[in-house]
Amino acid sequence: MPDAVRLQGTLVVVVGPSGAGKDSVIGYARERLATRSDILFVRRIITREATADAEDHDSLSDVAFAEAQREGRFAVSWQANGLSYALPRSVMDHVGRGDTAIANGSRGAIEDIRAAFANVIVVGLTARPEILAARLSARGRETAEEIGRRVERGLKLGAYGQDITIDNSAELQTAGEALISIITGRLSLAS
Repeated sequence: MPDAVRLQGTLVVVVGPSGAGKDSVIGYARERLATRSDILFVRRIITREATADAEDHDSLSDVAFAEAQREGRFAVSWQANGLSYALPRSVMDHVGRGDTAIANGSRGAIEDIRAAFANVIVVGLTARPEILAARLSARGRETAEEIGRRVERGLKLGAYGQDITIDNSAELQTAGEALISIITGRLSLAS
C-alpha cells in the first residue's frame, strides 16, 4: 500500500453486511450520476471469478493479485471472506484532481483506506436482519446456517468506523437518493 496521500477530492466508501444491498445502491447512484465526469464509480479488483450474480469487478488470480500488490498498482488492498480485494491506484489520480470517487469497501479495511486517502466518507449501509437473511437466501449461494452466521457477524460489526448510516430496508430509491445526496454534498455528515 502506498504512503498516505493528501488528496483534494473525496473517496466515498460504502460498507455494510452481506445482503445490505451495497451493489444495488451504488448501481442506482451510478445510473443517476452517469453524466458527471467528476464522479468516478470504482471497479474493485477481487480474487474471485466474475459471475452474473456477483458484483461487477475486475478479477485477478491470487498470484496476479500478489504481483500487482508488489508492483504498487493498488491504492489500497485488504483481505475479507477468504478473498483479496483492492482499489486500483488510478483512483488516487481522480481524487487528486479534486473529484469524487465511490467504492464498495469493507468495514475491516476502513483504517487502511483512511490511511491512503485524506478525505474519506464512510457510508454504512444496513437493513433489518430479516431482510438481510431474505436477500442472502435469494442468492442461493449459502445454506440457512451459513446465512444465519453471516447476518449475526454483520450485526456484531455494527457501525464500526462509519461516518453516516443509510438504512436500505425499504425501496431502493430511498437509499439510492440518500447516497446521491452524500456524493454530491447535499447531505451533511451530521444528518
